[in-house]
Amino acid sequence: MGATNVGTRVWSELRVSSAPNVSVSISPNLTALAVIADALAGRRRGLPEPWRRATREAVSVQGREAVRPLGAPGYSVVPDSVVPQTPVGDVSVESQVALLREVSGERLIADLEQAFGGERVPEHWRPAADRPGRWLAGYATALGDVWRVMGPLWERAAPLLDREIERVGTAVVRGGLDVLLSSLSERIRYGEGGLLIGDLEASSYDLGDRRMILVPMLAGRDAVIVNLDHPDVVWIAYPVPGADTLWRGNDARAVDELSALVGPVRAALLHSLGRPMTMSALAAGAGMVPSAITYHCERLVAAGLVSRERRGREVWIVRTHRGAELLDLFRH
Repeated sequence: MGATNVGTRVWSELRVSSAPNVSVSISPNLTALAVIADALAGRRRGLPEPWRRATREAVSVQGREAVRPLGAPGYSVVPDSVVPQTPVGDVSVESQVALLREVSGERLIADLEQAFGGERVPEHWRPAADRPGRWLAGYATALGDVWRVMGPLWERAAPLLDREIERVGTAVVRGGLDVLLSSLSERIRYGEGGLLIGDLEASSYDLGDRRMILVPMLAGRDAVIVNLDHPDVVWIAYPVPGADTLWRGNDARAVDELSALVGPVRAALLHSLGRPMTMSALAAGAGMVPSAITYHCERLVAAGLVSRERRGREVWIVRTHRGAELLDLFRH
């Protein structure tokens, strides 16, 4: 299965000779990178226009100038300093910004030379090579600015990400990797020989005995970010299924309509549980006494919409899959 040019699309190839060792990881940094490329660098991949506009408005002039090389026509390779660390573990965007501010100019220049095979750095990366300190500061600023827009949406995406983790895990356990890998994106094809990934520059790699890490992103429907040449792992970032329920921004209407079914207090509680919360935190957020919160949570537990978990001295309330599905129903 060679690299194939289909229409105007070039394909990168990842050859897979045996069942891959697949896992899933969550990395907000790859979501931030995808949004930067789409909204600021001009590499449009389906990010809805309201979010593209909000992102542009939030980023400083210096930040917008710094990200331009990421959208240069015909190029998909970027230096390691730009790409977030291998997405294993919980590295926040704030930590990534701090790391960028510590990168030396010499390190960036070395990364640029390595990324382009020791050849002359392409013209679109020359401003970064000529003034690496200024470029790194601008890119770090852009990353932080973007996350101030996307961070709250990322928090609300927790149920979607949790369900994707479960979907990947189920496919791994039940031997459904062929279906899973074929469903990641229209830009990814899976066949007998391995993966074909729609790209701007053709490349070809063997997976070998490396792990394959899948990284769901909150990004435009055509966004795909991969690293196929890491010595230990291959990672593939793709849009998390169901992201359109968040892009539409109709949560307020969803809560209003859900209120007619379960009541305004319980609708608000169910909506607020994007992450598990303690009973005391729920009470404080709702401005209610603990006894009242307990009553409403008991009703939600009885309906199968939330569950209770005791962790030490605290009782945590967790929105169930049924509760998440009910919210999604009213977001449509």
